[in-house]
Amino acid sequence: MTFKLESLKSNKGARKPKLRKGRGISAGQGASCGFGMRGQKSRSGRPTRPGFEGGQMPLYRRVPKLKHFPLINPKSFTIINVSALNDLKEGTVVNLDSLVKAGIVTSPKNPLKVLGNGNLKVKLTVQASSFTKSAQQKIEAAGGSCESF
Repeated sequence: MTFKLESLKSNKGARKPKLRKGRGISAGQGASCGFGMRGQKSRSGRPTRPGFEGGQMPLYRRVPKLKHFPLINPKSFTIINVSALNDLKEGTVVNLDSLVKAGIVTSPKNPLKVLGNGNLKVKLTVQASSFTKSAQQKIEAAGGSCESF
């Protein structure tokens, strides 16, 4: 059997007739129409606009907008550019400890991240927690290797 658009029907009991409110006591929703006796929500028209909280400062106005949300767990790195690695000897293993001994990094509080600003002319094995794509390309173009942990 093939289905056609004109042959589709909703399930039995899925579509109930609309309640005719305010049309007498026998209709089931006469007089106050199920809205109670008095008050803001019983008046004609839409009772309140969306987000209205009875005069209290609504949630959409209480929360900060757009910028300046504080990051809960920000990632921070000790960053270094590829151009700073040109002073090292060829073939050395570069990590956070060796950079501190060489005096290139002064405050090694966070994991090392290598950025790709500048050019690299020395073949090095660089060990860092992360690399930018350009830094990785420049290290590998110079004949070195990138090891992330």
